[in-house]
Amino acid sequence: MKQVIHRKLSRNNLRLSLIFLLTFSTSLFAQKGDAVVGKSLFNANCIACHKLDKKMTGPALRKVESRLADAEGLDREWLYNWIKNSSGVIKSGDAYANKIYSEFNGVAMSAFPTLTNADIDNILAYTATEPTVVTPPPGDPTAQAANTSSEGGISNKIILGALGVLFALLAGALFLVNKTLRRFADAKGVSLAETSSRTPIWKAFVQNQFLVFITAIGLLLASAYFVYGFLMQVGVNQGYEPIQPIHYSHRIHAGDNGIDCKYCHSSARVSKHSGIPSLNVCMNCHKSIYEVAPETQAEGLAEFGVDYNGEIKKLYNAVGWDDADQKYTGETSPVKWIQIHKLPDFAYFNHSQHVVVGGVECQTCHGPVEEMEIMYQHAPLTMGWCINCHRETNVKVKDNVYYTKIHEQLSKKYGVENLTAAQMGGLECGKCHY
Repeated sequence: MKQVIHRKLSRNNLRLSLIFLLTFSTSLFAQKGDAVVGKSLFNANCIACHKLDKKMTGPALRKVESRLADAEGLDREWLYNWIKNSSGVIKSGDAYANKIYSEFNGVAMSAFPTLTNADIDNILAYTATEPTVVTPPPGDPTAQAANTSSEGGISNKIILGALGVLFALLAGALFLVNKTLRRFADAKGVSLAETSSRTPIWKAFVQNQFLVFITAIGLLLASAYFVYGFLMQVGVNQGYEPIQPIHYSHRIHAGDNGIDCKYCHSSARVSKHSGIPSLNVCMNCHKSIYEVAPETQAEGLAEFGVDYNGEIKKLYNAVGWDDADQKYTGETSPVKWIQIHKLPDFAYFNHSQHVVVGGVECQTCHGPVEEMEIMYQHAPLTMGWCINCHRETNVKVKDNVYYTKIHEQLSKKYGVENLTAAQMGGLECGKCHY
């Protein structure tokens, strides 16, 4: 009897153990690995094609292991094989592998044979983490920023109002003093009539011909000075800062992310014009970067009034990109960019000559582009500004075969080692004017 009871208890314990293992096996299995290390591995190997919560070139990977186990009955060993050699799994005739292969237009996932099972465990541990929910600050960030900026001091409207009240009080006080003095004068019998027979100042000025002549000369010279200054500013657009149809932050792209100017403006190396980059160049990155970090989005709204994620959607609409289905629709619309830097038609400027041959940095003419949230014209781009640059800038002739022969000849002529652009003919009219 005792043996029968013992066997029943053992069977019950075994059943409970099996139920416990089946219940928690998935979660225990997913806990293998280090999520922190997995995040680094994910960013280094997977992020170009995968997001955790959004389909891109490949499927979303949040809790991919548990999803495959529940829906397809696939275990971690299958994932090891798939990640290390997806083409081999497809060729083996695996049903799910071929389903994924067909779903993503017959593009096989890159193989990662160098990843160990421990590395994949770490990546899967990272994909098993819960998404981070970022709670936006209450209220309108733009209005909040405006309120914050005014907290440090008194509003200008309050100051102007106080000055207006003070002026009104002073005017009223002067009126009362004048009225009181007149009352006292009437009581004492004092006459306030004008008793002086002095010549008015304006009449004395008109009668003095020398003063009139000097004043007329001064007015003519001042007028000529201001007219000349006004005319010299015609066509000079220094500080011009138009609002573009799609906001592009050079501060984020060239500054924070360190993207080379010539990656987008590639024609600056080989052409007279630097060129406006094609939207396909933008899509090289923004097929994957469909939104910015929450803190960057909050900063853009608060400091600049720009919705970065909304601007990315404008780009998608322009190129006809369906972000949900990850494909082009064919419905495009042109972006009417506003040109910022303009030279007169009679002035010739060649970007390639300055950028490639001269080795001039973009910031020399365009200013600290990497700090500009909104692009503006930094330099005046006048003839005088160009001439001064040619007079003051030494040409970079070291290891530059373009200048080897002419540098040797002109160095002897001027008796100097370093030559400026002006000494090499940079001030000749025909260099810049047709």
